Amino acid sequence: MKLSIIVPLYNEEDVIEKFYKEISKTLENKKYELLFINDGSKDDSLNILKHIHENDKECVKIISFSRNFGKEAAIYAGLKASSGKYTVIIDADLQQNPKYILEMEEILDKESEYDEVCMFQKQTKKRKKQTIFYKLISKITKIDFVNGASDFRMFRRYVVDAILEMTEVNRFSKGIFSWIGFNVKYIPYVPEERKGGETKWKFKDLVRYGINGIIGFSTSPLKISTYLGVFTSFIAFGYLMFLLIKTLVTGVDVPGYASTICCVLILGGIQLLCTGILGEYVSKTYVETKKRPIYLTKEKIGFDENIL
Repeated sequence: MKLSIIVPLYNEEDVIEKFYKEISKTLENKKYELLFINDGSKDDSLNILKHIHENDKECVKIISFSRNFGKEAAIYAGLKASSGKYTVIIDADLQQNPKYILEMEEILDKESEYDEVCMFQKQTKKRKKQTIFYKLISKITKIDFVNGASDFRMFRRYVVDAILEMTEVNRFSKGIFSWIGFNVKYIPYVPEERKGGETKWKFKDLVRYGINGIIGFSTSPLKISTYLGVFTSFIAFGYLMFLLIKTLVTGVDVPGYASTICCVLILGGIQLLCTGILGEYVSKTYVETKKRPIYLTKEKIGFDENIL
């Protein structure tokens, strides 16, 4: 089989059938497997997927999680279940037009020097915050994160195998895709409007996602804690010398309550910040040492075995 198409989804009942019709039309006369990863949807997504499978048992396969484990786990599950020569990840909301799959496939067919094709979003005014984030994380992690690079990408089989070797629970796929290296060709695209439903990414989710990416691929925040400690120690020592000299010259100066409180609050804040950074790393390490699975499967449909 040449193409494996991974579709992670969570509560996408409004767009699943539209997506299936669009991708079936686009890949007409192509040999492919369509891997829907149901990430613990609470709406009617799974029943719709089962209906689609009943009408297209040759192409459609379903993996349904026992609960919501997140898109990163869904991507990993899809990659693990894929068997095609080329594997592509695409969202179900139709913001990523399936027509680009044919373009990516053609590139890998004709340009053997590339191991992977990645679609990246063109720069817009709305993406200023994302631009800052990509520049920041690239500098902190020493890994080249291309601005606007998405999960919408196609891999050769050996690239998929390389990704599957990275089995950490706290996954940051964009970081993993960049860390493994290989030759990547980046193709610009403009995301389309959602064809139904609403985005599952809230601002707090994006912030948490960014923090996980930085912590997962860099120890720089820990070094920042060290630098802050050294810096504040120098400031404290300098202030101590100043007070000592002042006392010798002018005598004991009783007033100073406000300055003392300010120093205590600033130093206390820095200590809490450093403790918080350390706590983030400890918590991630704690989770990883448990060796829990990345996801749990409740049901598999279209494969040799079914789990209930």
